[in-house]
Amino acid sequence: MLPFGTMETPKITAYLKTTCGWSAGVRAVLAKYNLQYTEKDIIQNPAFRWEMETKSGQPLSPCVEINDKMLADISGEEVEEYLIQNQLVQPSGADAGVPLNAPCSTEQHDSAVQMRL
Repeated sequence: MLPFGTMETPKITAYLKTTCGWSAGVRAVLAKYNLQYTEKDIIQNPAFRWEMETKSGQPLSPCVEINDKMLADISGEEVEEYLIQNQLVQPSGADAGVPLNAPCSTEQHDSAVQMRL
């Protein structure tokens, strides 16, 4: 049993895209609470995408695994809510610095996916 006020450090693996609004929100929440995590970039390494899809049962990202619990297709806002509800962090009013629940901008998306017809 942990002493009152002491929280166990969660084990976190985040399956994120290199550039993506939702991935940026997840990174910002984890930074806001100074949580260490393993980042697996599903764009730079297709094996991480396969691992994410196998563990989560679906292809949408970000996915964040916290203490062996997979949170699939999740925003930074939802990660923060999960961490607080499960008493892994104390609520903080600090600014995360980026939107926690925002898609990629059209420019980001278009630069990553260019098709020639």
